[in-house]
Amino acid sequence: MQPTLKPANPNFSSGPCAKRPGYDVSQLDLSVLGRSHRATIGKKALERACVDTATILGLPEGYRVAVVPASDTGAMEMAMWSMLGERPVDVLYWESFGQGWATDIIKQLKLNDVRVLSADYGQLPDLTQVNSDHDVVFTWNGTTSGAKVPHADWIASDRQGLTFCDATSAVFAQEMDWSKLDVITYSWQKVLGGEGGHGMLILSPRAVARLESYVPKWPMPKIFRMTSAGKLMEDLFQGATINTPSMLCVVDYLDALDWVVSIGGVRETIKRSQQNLATLADFVANHDWIDFLVADPAIRSNTSVCLSLQLSPDAVKAMIKLLEQHAVAYDIGAYRDAPAGLRIWCGATIENSNLRALLPWLSWAYHQVK
Repeated sequence: MQPTLKPANPNFSSGPCAKRPGYDVSQLDLSVLGRSHRATIGKKALERACVDTATILGLPEGYRVAVVPASDTGAMEMAMWSMLGERPVDVLYWESFGQGWATDIIKQLKLNDVRVLSADYGQLPDLTQVNSDHDVVFTWNGTTSGAKVPHADWIASDRQGLTFCDATSAVFAQEMDWSKLDVITYSWQKVLGGEGGHGMLILSPRAVARLESYVPKWPMPKIFRMTSAGKLMEDLFQGATINTPSMLCVVDYLDALDWVVSIGGVRETIKRSQQNLATLADFVANHDWIDFLVADPAIRSNTSVCLSLQLSPDAVKAMIKLLEQHAVAYDIGAYRDAPAGLRIWCGATIENSNLRALLPWLSWAYHQVK
């Protein structure tokens, strides 16, 4: 029978993700609007975004945080164009965004000494094959495949190369060993449910040393430049930005950070996301027509959870459309390059009660289209 209880918030998109519980745009501190981002008030808000990020995440001493243009994509491109080419590169991918970084490295930067370690959707490549003398580029959590690295043990502490980690659907939701990561990027619209268009770039002291000692052979667009006269532009990591940011988006991000602190910090956001995954896992275990795309629980994402169904691709589309028509779940289709199925966001901004309310509707919609 058709369920009667609907999720109070049907937004289960994997990006932009649902806003935090209780979010109200009218409650944001809008005093920065209409002011220059270079004025004291604007620069303080941007500086706080950097400082609070480092504090809440517990970044090691000496790690620098900056707000950069163009979301996670801009942050990753900025890092790769600025620092790759100094030594051989191992690029790892098991989904579409990681594959995109491999394409950029090989076809756009045209680096010759590149080794690609890849795996199909739902799996990981052999991480033990990574060469710690090489630069390593990888996504921590494959947003479009639902597969994540289980830990950072495979990264050598005495590595000679740099690790470039696209962490956009992992940071604030999964345990990460920052000491093993030299370049970390993410976007506000993923785990924290912030607004799009801005990226976060985190650099270790080793990454800073690379920037100050290595000059790429290709022209560097202004929007990617992080050094001047061979020295790091420190003001970029102290509230200055390369181009004009949206201050409305900045205060929205600060609101999300304040929420993280109010509920108990990253430990709590991770706990909430894991609880959501456990709720889905119980449902999958009790229904034989649905399964995880990632078979191994050790590498299964607790944010972008990808599910396969015993339906044709057209029937999957019909099921998704039916759920949307009933205002039960929006934007839960698998990524366009991924196998047909569902992708349900389970990050900390998703209230478990809403996820539990969704599950009977999944069963109903499945049997309707089947």
